[in-house]
Amino acid sequence: MDLSLGAIGALTLVAAAAGFVDAIAGGGGLITVPALLTAGISPVAAIATNKVQGSVGTASATWSFWRAGLIDFRRIAWPIAATFVGAGLGAFALQFASTRWLLVALPLLLAAIALYFLFGPKASDEDIRARLTPAAYSVVAFAIGFYDGFFGPGTGSFFALSLVTLLGMGLTRATAHTKALNLTSNAISVAVLALGGHVLWTLGACMAVGQFIGGRLGSHAAMRFGPRLIRPLLAVVCIGMTVKLLSDSANPLRLLVQDAFR
Repeated sequence: MDLSLGAIGALTLVAAAAGFVDAIAGGGGLITVPALLTAGISPVAAIATNKVQGSVGTASATWSFWRAGLIDFRRIAWPIAATFVGAGLGAFALQFASTRWLLVALPLLLAAIALYFLFGPKASDEDIRARLTPAAYSVVAFAIGFYDGFFGPGTGSFFALSLVTLLGMGLTRATAHTKALNLTSNAISVAVLALGGHVLWTLGACMAVGQFIGGRLGSHAAMRFGPRLIRPLLAVVCIGMTVKLLSDSANPLRLLVQDAFR
């Protein structure tokens, strides 16, 4: 589709802001996907193009965290493999299925994560005893990967919470490993959706520049300020995504609640 230079420039700036937020707390997709839809792009093409620019921002953040020695790829080898398979299947299913049920469950899940980070046990940068082995955690990684391939917004928050609570990682280290897992799911999703012809490559490349800059700035901010920045921003992002989803008058959960009180 044809977009004006002004629209492409505006979407690139949106991608930079989303890259900064996503590198720290996840949830950048719920900034960029609505922006793409507002520009008149179809839902599947919006999700596919978002994966392209999101992959670059996530790769930028992953590189920064890896250079700082915060990612242990050997420890998450099985979760990465599970994420790869799950995301590939999710991206394939996206081309044939409805996302309606996700729009019912997602606000509830995001609200629960926000409450956990606001009122739950205080997550620190110290690793604690893991509840699951990396191999067992692969089941969780597969499920989150499938969701990311199928829809996406909130994936970073889901990975971060599960790495803290199930693998016992400190919050900054969990954020770093989240980027590696999210990069895996984004990359395979792009490949599957590109084969289906859903990616707008020129727009995705322009937005990728913004994502790259935002991702670098966000990852450095996360490493500098640690849980003091990550914990509240995770909560704010989750609450913001919940409000954004429920602000849509056509959201299925909103319609269910409205019908219940009539």
